[in-house]
Amino acid sequence: MAELVIVGCSGSGPGPDSAASAYLVRATVDGVATTVLLDLGSGAFGPLQRLVDPREVDAIVLSHLHADHCLDLAAWDVAAAHSTTAPWRPVVTYAPAGARDRIARACEVDDPREAELERSFDFRPLREGRTERLGCFTLRVARVAHPVESYAVRLDGPTGALVYSGDTGPTHALAELATGARVLLAEASFPDRPGLPVDLHLSGRQAGEAAATAGVETLVLTHVPAWEDPAERMVEAGRVFGGRLVRATPGAVIGF
Repeated sequence: MAELVIVGCSGSGPGPDSAASAYLVRATVDGVATTVLLDLGSGAFGPLQRLVDPREVDAIVLSHLHADHCLDLAAWDVAAAHSTTAPWRPVVTYAPAGARDRIARACEVDDPREAELERSFDFRPLREGRTERLGCFTLRVARVAHPVESYAVRLDGPTGALVYSGDTGPTHALAELATGARVLLAEASFPDRPGLPVDLHLSGRQAGEAAATAGVETLVLTHVPAWEDPAERMVEAGRVFGGRLVRATPGAVIGF
């Protein structure tokens, strides 16, 4: 069975109880393990090391390049180059355009070309309509509704599929990508009220509606900011989604 492990789930930045977005997806087939890391937001590299040796991560997929989803790649780079186990092999890293320069700026180099990020990351572009093989998982993405280039991510594994919303406002693309998946890991940043900004984030209700439309078995709500109440997002989603409903918490493991 494949499993989703919550590394960090706080929305918009780290909170007192969780790092920002980071999620491990892993499975073993014929004795060979595959570990994929979805996002590595601010504060997430620390708890990641409690859950896995980073050198065992086979691939990283960045949904988009906002700090709460990618910034700790800078910390990864330092460890990969200077820790007692360095040098680490460059990890395959699928990301939107400009990811290398984004992380280089976080490393505070005067010229992004001076950053030696190739020692740590093998950056590859995310593209809609293209399928990539990541060990025992198959990767597909769909562009979603956010102010920057942002993708929902689907991983089809040996026992089912998981879809991660990334950051998005309401969009048919999310439910379409999640159709037939067992688990939808969906952001639920906003309270369910009139006048919410469009093309930015989902409410709990909107996440539930996407899960119901896609027909998934399990909806995992994540990316709730520290100043919001996750219990309220769960209530909102439960009004429209009748399947299994899980609140993301650091260290939680959800099988699929």
